[in-house]
Amino acid sequence: MQLSQKETLLLKDLKEQEQICIEKYNHYASEAKDGQLKGMLTNIAKVEQKHYDTVTQIMNGTVPTTQSGGGNQQQQQTPPTFTPTYKAGINDQNKQKDSYLCIDLLSTEKHVSSLYNTAIFEFKDANVRQVLNHIQKEEQQHGEQIFEYMNQNGMYG
Repeated sequence: MQLSQKETLLLKDLKEQEQICIEKYNHYASEAKDGQLKGMLTNIAKVEQKHYDTVTQIMNGTVPTTQSGGGNQQQQQTPPTFTPTYKAGINDQNKQKDSYLCIDLLSTEKHVSSLYNTAIFEFKDANVRQVLNHIQKEEQQHGEQIFEYMNQNGMYG
């Protein structure tokens, strides 16, 4: 598959963003105070690594199928259910720290999802568009998981 200069630049940008996501999720997993949050962030980091690998494959001329294009869909389809760790209305230091991590990651997911949205419209190969769309959906699911965690722990709204 021959990529245009524009497609190559978009993929380079996506790859850099995925690298940042991997680093952020791994770092924040080590910083998180709540065990549920640590687990969720560790799992998302693994999916982000698959996204990075997929973008790299496309840059190298291989279009993976959507099955290998972004991880295990069954695992990502339904957001996990969280048992509230923090009580609503009580803002202890651990809750504030975890809330900050979640807010930053939610902003990151919004940004990355937007980049995929732009890229999807710029690629001429329908299979590449399908793979990028699949990754974008998983990015949105990551945001949904973060929102659900925040909502259950009185951090949202």
